[in-house]
Amino acid sequence: MTEPLARASERPSDAAEPSHIESDLLFVYGTLMSASRHAMHARLARDARLLGPAWLRGRLFRVRTYPGAVDSPGDADLIHGEAWELLRPHPLLEELDAYEGCGPRDAPPHLYLRVRRPVLLPNARTAEAWVYLYNRPTQGLERIASGRWR
Repeated sequence: MTEPLARASERPSDAAEPSHIESDLLFVYGTLMSASRHAMHARLARDARLLGPAWLRGRLFRVRTYPGAVDSPGDADLIHGEAWELLRPHPLLEELDAYEGCGPRDAPPHLYLRVRRPVLLPNARTAEAWVYLYNRPTQGLERIASGRWR
């Protein structure tokens, strides 16, 4: 993960530091990112604080008009996204679960699964964060080799 370490040192000066390491963190890589201007991003921004760019080991695929991330054992497989500190985790994660198709009202198998994974934060530290991983076969999907959604 040497490439992200170099970039992490160049983080914007306005990126916030986590207030406490045990805080609930969320890694986003698609429609929840700041640049997406999606309504659910606005919901995220109300109850979370942007920490800055972050990286997740994984592979990214184009599902339809949205991406899907899956685990990868390769160090070179990185997904570029954002880290957010969840200020009110419980109600926010419930709403995000419903949006991502893995809420209690969604019939299994779920489209995404919310799991904890290590992510590289803007300050070059690694921390566990929630991430929504795609829970369907990726055969036939276009792989986004750059790891960047749009």
